[in-house]
Amino acid sequence: MLSHMSHARPARLVATLALATAALAAQAAEPPLTLDRAWLRAEETSPALKSAQANLAAVEGALTDARGLLWNNPQLSAEFGRRRVPQPGRETGREREWRAEISQTFEIAGQHGLRGEAARQNLSAYRENIEEVRRQLRAEVEQKFVRVLAQQTRLATETELVELIGSAAAAARKRFAAGEDARLDSNLAEVELGRAENQLEAAREQLIAARADLATTLQWPAETRLEVQGVFSPETETAIPYTLAQLLASADERPLLRALGHQARAARSRLGLERAAKMPDVTVGLYTGREGSGEARERVAGLSVSMPLPFFRGNAEGIGRAGAELDQTLIERQAAVRDTRANVTALWQRLSSQRDRVERLRRFVLQRLQDNQRLSTSAYRAGEIDLAQWLLATRQTLETRREILEAMTELALTRVALEQAAGWKRGWAAIP
Repeated sequence: MLSHMSHARPARLVATLALATAALAAQAAEPPLTLDRAWLRAEETSPALKSAQANLAAVEGALTDARGLLWNNPQLSAEFGRRRVPQPGRETGREREWRAEISQTFEIAGQHGLRGEAARQNLSAYRENIEEVRRQLRAEVEQKFVRVLAQQTRLATETELVELIGSAAAAARKRFAAGEDARLDSNLAEVELGRAENQLEAAREQLIAARADLATTLQWPAETRLEVQGVFSPETETAIPYTLAQLLASADERPLLRALGHQARAARSRLGLERAAKMPDVTVGLYTGREGSGEARERVAGLSVSMPLPFFRGNAEGIGRAGAELDQTLIERQAAVRDTRANVTALWQRLSSQRDRVERLRRFVLQRLQDNQRLSTSAYRAGEIDLAQWLLATRQTLETRREILEAMTELALTRVALEQAAGWKRGWAAIP
């Protein structure tokens, strides 16, 4: 009885652990992930995007300040004092005097408009930069999504191969046991089955790595098991909905280039602002007070106007710095335009080559190999060919399917990179 209980306890413990593991796995599993849902999740959790959006308030605050009625705040000053007034035949008297003044500095060379324009352009540039960060994030998520989907497809292909060769190996074992086949055929089938199972495990490991990479980008826990949902076929991947001319036209409106354009206009406004700073500001003040003593005490009010004389300092440093900033921004934008167009053209050529390769493999190679596999299977069952010939035809078919899957994956990744480089607004056509 004790022996029975001692054996039952470990069994119950193992069962409990198995149930707990299954429960945790069920909790960690997520429903099939679509690309749109992955994009939404990435935008909600991306540290880079959140950081860029958080700094937007500072740029908006600069525009609010620039839109004020006047750049300089009015200044209020007050003076209080006592005057000792000697009086003949009497004790020296003391009289209180005071003076209050409010003054305002005015810019007279158009600085207000230039400053406001620079702030508006800065805000527009920053918003375009946020959009560029968002597009880069989406492209990164889409590429990782494609890799997971490709690995899922490969895992299904390798599973099919293991099942197919496993059936052949089982049949070969039965024939060998019955004395119908040589031991060589049975060993050959076992070797091919081992190779197929090894490929299946490698595909499973690569899928785990791809899922972990996507989960990290989406800020999901490491134990989350992601299943992505999408269509991955040569027909959808080779359908290109745009031309090179359309991509180049879209590239000119990419958020990055628009941001650099706004930055150039902001730099030009700042250069104008620094040049306008050579003109001195005028300060106008109104004052009132009481001065004097005894019967001569009187109330004083007046207007004051002051301005510095630009004899020794003409803001040469500020003008030179603003001019250099404008030149650098223009150079940067010209380089970005040139590099973007060159990158789009190179990616387009690569995409066209990959599309032709996928089409060639699908139309002229895969169909014939599938026919060969079907014919070889029928011939093997009829005893017209041996196991080695059947395995050769099967291996060629599955290896070609791997090549097509790899070519499709490269094509999809290139397509994502091309649409990102061109600022194309249309998403990946292979994902519904």
